[in-house]
Amino acid sequence: QVQLVESGGGLVQPGGSLRLSCAASGIVFSTYAMGWYRQAPGKQRELVATINGGGSATYSDSVQGRFTISRDNAKNTVYLQMNSLKHEDTAVYSCHTQFADYWGRGAQVTVSS
Repeated sequence: QVQLVESGGGLVQPGGSLRLSCAASGIVFSTYAMGWYRQAPGKQRELVATINGGGSATYSDSVQGRFTISRDNAKNTVYLQMNSLKHEDTAVYSCHTQFADYWGRGAQVTVSS
């Protein structure tokens, strides 16, 4: 059974930081490219960042320079470090296995003063 479980969401002030984690089970994790997506109310889901098995990463323009995706294959976990958070970063963040199309349930991130 494949499971992706996000953690680390919450409420943060503008300019603050959070780190999301996504723990995977039921797959040979190191062979999967992973991604973080987000969806705000009334908005389409967007791809935030990706990382392949070797650690090569991509980012959307909206988070470039502020967010960092990383992975620890020994822990079957992918991370999203979010710095300099803005109100417009508020969304449900979900992790995803690229190509295989498995999803986590999502973690709420709310940026508000």
